[in-house]
Amino acid sequence: MPPLQRLRPAFATSRLPAIPIRSQRPFASSAASLSRPPKPTTTLAGLAIPPPPSSRWIAELKARIGKCVVFGCDDQQIARAAAVLRVLAREWRELLAGSEGFLTGGRRGIEGQGIAWGEMDSFGHVNNVNYYRYAETARVNWITNFSVHVDPAHRQEWAELMSPKAIGLIMRSLKADFKFPMVYPDKISVYHKLRVKPGGDPAPSAFMLDCVVLSHQHQRPAARLEEDIVVYDYRAAGKTAMPGFMLDLFRQTFEMQEAETVRARGKIWGLIDAVGKLEKETWDRAGAVEDVGGAREGA
Repeated sequence: MPPLQRLRPAFATSRLPAIPIRSQRPFASSAASLSRPPKPTTTLAGLAIPPPPSSRWIAELKARIGKCVVFGCDDQQIARAAAVLRVLAREWRELLAGSEGFLTGGRRGIEGQGIAWGEMDSFGHVNNVNYYRYAETARVNWITNFSVHVDPAHRQEWAELMSPKAIGLIMRSLKADFKFPMVYPDKISVYHKLRVKPGGDPAPSAFMLDCVVLSHQHQRPAARLEEDIVVYDYRAAGKTAMPGFMLDLFRQTFEMQEAETVRARGKIWGLIDAVGKLEKETWDRAGAVEDVGGAREGA
């Protein structure tokens, strides 16, 4: 196996000290070779957002832990490895989506929905049309969740946004980027987020949403969509400014997205750091020998 560098965080906090990149050792991790990530970016709210991890960070961490086990771990090291794997098993959606600013939980669009066998086509994978349907359902849920969980005082107004009665929403453009073909059986979670923080005077008459469709089987995005949405007044038959109740909640939501990005990326880099320390104690140390499970002398 060719030598490869392991993932390392490039920012320092009280819990995640920066680790200098060392020269290659005889044994290498299974992680993809990465250049040093950029420094944290600072938002308008003053939040220092850590750099994004590798797009395959979940699979890479599992492979790296597997290599540590192959070279032998004591009970304490096994417990630490198990703790990381437990987080990956229980929180992978929150961390994967949250690292990009998508809000889960009460702000979710679709979570844990099974793929139907009939959604596959003659090519043996989920037909591309279904991804637009997933995004549509998740978008409606995303909007209506504001009235149920966030702003019940304007419940009626939020509900009317999804109808042609007064102020509503019209899709101006919808684009999809397919990452890999999903097949039955699988489950999906679909999330939306605001691309930019709405503002200005007058209020904007349109906004952009990013959407991600996560495959549970592969634990990574199967598709990404971009949605350009216009605020439309059906009574005047034309676009109009975003209502005040909507503008205020969208601004708050964008700030929550940034805060979630900081939280999720910080935890991911913490997991990466924990695995890096485990590697130093197992295969990435002087005299490390792969445990092939053979008979030991004196056994």
